[in-house]
Amino acid sequence: MPTIALVDYGAGNIPSVERALDVARSESGAAFDVLVTCDPDQVANADHVVIPGVGHFRDCKAGLAAPSGMIEALETVKAAGKPILGICVGMQLMADIGLEDGKTDGLSWISGTVDAIPEAGLPIPHMGWNELSIETDHPVLDDIRPGDHAYFVHSYHFQVKNEDDLLLTTEYGGRVTAAIAKDNLIGVQFHPEISQKTGLTLLKNWINWRP
Repeated sequence: MPTIALVDYGAGNIPSVERALDVARSESGAAFDVLVTCDPDQVANADHVVIPGVGHFRDCKAGLAAPSGMIEALETVKAAGKPILGICVGMQLMADIGLEDGKTDGLSWISGTVDAIPEAGLPIPHMGWNELSIETDHPVLDDIRPGDHAYFVHSYHFQVKNEDDLLLTTEYGGRVTAAIAKDNLIGVQFHPEISQKTGLTLLKNWINWRP
């Protein structure tokens, strides 16, 4: 049975993401097992991989690097062209650099920098439901429409170097990155596991996507 590896490195809302993936898998009719794992070998051999993330960039990068061979396993999955989904800080880790709590190297998978959301008189962290704007068409956005809502909780966002890598944005005192994509990589700043219909639609599309 093909597997979706949900990487458990101590920095994600694992039970909620696992439940959402199970529902998406079931509703999409996809024959996948969802495997929660911190084993690099299981990650390397998975057919799809999800990198969640809650907390600070520096802590999440350290957590991801802690299991010996995990980053190498993720690089193997990336090189093989298998779908990888990053959620919240899991998406941010795809950047070159994160500036939260100092300067920390990311995975350098998608060119850009993770920097603070400009305050612009609004509360930080950005927390709650916001409308999405579609910047680039992509199969993972099928049946998602401009103005659909998703749930955000974050103080930093991904500033892409190349606009072609930008999928979705939202407005919060200015344009804020909501989703990115490059090759077999998808990243979402919002939490699909608690974004109801929008999040479930994206997860179903991602499970059935073949880069």
